[in-house]
Amino acid sequence: MALERRPGAVVSVSRDDAHRFSKPVVASIRLLAGIGVDGDSHSGATVQHRYAKKRNPTAPNLCQVHFMAAELFDDLVLTGYTVAPGKLGENVTTIGIDLMTLPLGTRLYLGSDAVVSITGMRSPCSLINSYQKGLMKQLITTDAAGSVQRRGGIMGVVVTGGIVHPGDRIRVELPVGEQLPLGVV
Repeated sequence: MALERRPGAVVSVSRDDAHRFSKPVVASIRLLAGIGVDGDSHSGATVQHRYAKKRNPTAPNLCQVHFMAAELFDDLVLTGYTVAPGKLGENVTTIGIDLMTLPLGTRLYLGSDAVVSITGMRSPCSLINSYQKGLMKQLITTDAAGSVQRRGGIMGVVVTGGIVHPGDRIRVELPVGEQLPLGVV
């Protein structure tokens, strides 16, 4: 699948009503304020991830929307992996935004109405290796200084709902004040 190279845009959207690793690509998704992607298994005001829900089912859901950069897919091809939108479980595949460097609280304006506040980095789970053996090592690496580098996308909560389509523009609004780096959520 050829990805449209348009800066700051939505390449693809995905959702799944069951807890499966990959999410099917759909024509559009509806974001619901404080809930997440309508019809997605991870939507809800409280945590929906199966592992986290067992630990504390009343914790706030900081993982309502999962974003992944299409540029990562190009990088993975160089290491022998082929990944397409939705296959790593993301809801929104983007182009032209360096997602992993955005600070905590960054707001992404998607299309004409939707707004998502970034809460942190996704911590890829071992199911990635079930999808493609060894892929986890490509998404969590260690740089020359010994720092862990995560490339599994970012998570956010829906501030303002709306419909999101492939081709929609994404406007990035950095938070006012101190720019805090993303932690893992």
